[in-house]
Amino acid sequence: MSSEKIALRVANLSKCYEIYGRPQDRLKQSIYPRLRRLAGQEPKNYYREFWALRDVSFEVKKGETVGIIGRNGSGKSTLLQIICGTLAPTSGTVETHGRVAALLELGSGFNPEFTGRENVFMNGAVLGLSEEEISARFDDIAVFADIGEFIEQPVKMYSSGMYARLAFAVAINVQPEILVVDETLSVGDEGFQRKCFARINEIRERGVAVLFVSHSAGAIVELCDRAMLMENGKRTLSGVPKLVVSLYQKLLYASPDRVEGIIDEIRRLDEDWNAQPAHAAESLWTRDPSQGDHRSLEDIAEFENELRPQSTVEYARRGAQISDVHVEDMQGRRVNVLVHGERYRYCYRVDFDAAATKVGFGMLLKTVTGLELAGRGSHLISDGLPFVQAGQSIEVAFEFCNLLMPGTYFGNAGVATHESGSLEYLHRILDAIMFRVKQIDIDHPISGYINLTPPGGGVTIRTVRRVETDGGQKTEGSTANEKRRASIERAQRR
Repeated sequence: MSSEKIALRVANLSKCYEIYGRPQDRLKQSIYPRLRRLAGQEPKNYYREFWALRDVSFEVKKGETVGIIGRNGSGKSTLLQIICGTLAPTSGTVETHGRVAALLELGSGFNPEFTGRENVFMNGAVLGLSEEEISARFDDIAVFADIGEFIEQPVKMYSSGMYARLAFAVAINVQPEILVVDETLSVGDEGFQRKCFARINEIRERGVAVLFVSHSAGAIVELCDRAMLMENGKRTLSGVPKLVVSLYQKLLYASPDRVEGIIDEIRRLDEDWNAQPAHAAESLWTRDPSQGDHRSLEDIAEFENELRPQSTVEYARRGAQISDVHVEDMQGRRVNVLVHGERYRYCYRVDFDAAATKVGFGMLLKTVTGLELAGRGSHLISDGLPFVQAGQSIEVAFEFCNLLMPGTYFGNAGVATHESGSLEYLHRILDAIMFRVKQIDIDHPISGYINLTPPGGGVTIRTVRRVETDGGQKTEGSTANEKRRASIERAQRR
């Protein structure tokens, strides 16, 4: 790749820390190895090595946004600190073309005793700007940060959100060629976060390279051109954000005994990806290895054993027992990694130990925080199965269209009687199952948890204009029906 198109090149980057078990071992290390070498003996180390990074290499083009994702302790922050020059590598090189602006740890680079204004000038000077250049941009920085009179107060008085506002305002207004963001955008209100993402898109169009570290799968998919998965200090996978995020989530929910196997599988996929020409490598992401067809991976529902809730709560049983709660596709295959827009069945079995009347069944879907999204019952509260015998078993299946946005969700299951005129649970399980919805391509803005737009559905936008009436001004639509209605109303008034 031509060096004119490269903003950042990282080559064989490694970082090793010396971990000492006791304080005195550090003193021994500073003295004894040297003495042993002078005596012609093999030196002994009094520390153990911890490799935060091992042989990491990648490139970022100008105008490209690369997301870095990985579990805690995978080496993401260490990598960014070395790129920004705040940490020295053990080996390897970092080559940057242009000014680097960084948002690492919250408030890093700020002096808590200085005012916001003073910290703006200090940060600008660190990034290579003259006092005149900072003065020319100060108003833009203050407007973007939008912290009012607090910009004249010591930053030790700031909230975490105010720290983030000012730090981001400085970073994007020094006209960097490379912007490095490490989870800082998760701080602050949603309005400010949206303003930050909009500004990142704006500076990308000017050819600024962006390195973006986040645990938010949605942010990585929506913001980044390419994603890189880090694990155990190594670059494990680099490729299409949507699929890198899916494999990250698979690793995140894996049981400890399966982690190494999944990592090896991801590395083999990365090797195959990099060994192929670009057009051939793309097909590696779109083939379904289990079925051999040509559907894209995001179009195929899956089952992952690791997706099991740890927050399950059961109500006391009163003559019935719920079991085998699961989701299946329309072909009857059990799945817990669902595809947006596809149809599924929410299923469970109920075994009755005692006879019951006016029996109804229900299900409920919730977010990770417990927000109730949608539910469905089998009967009205005044209705239900007239009579269920003791020893009878009933299988329940609620068919639904999955309109949930990408993320992780939980499901309840319940069986109740309406015999007394009110709902009485015979058995209920909260968080009976856990499932995940895959990432999707979004071609229009969507907020919240549910996509309300039906397939092929759009937005109707109607232009309106002001017209004069006897009673003053009113708004009239541009459609023929509205024009006709306005004429009739004028005639009636006359």
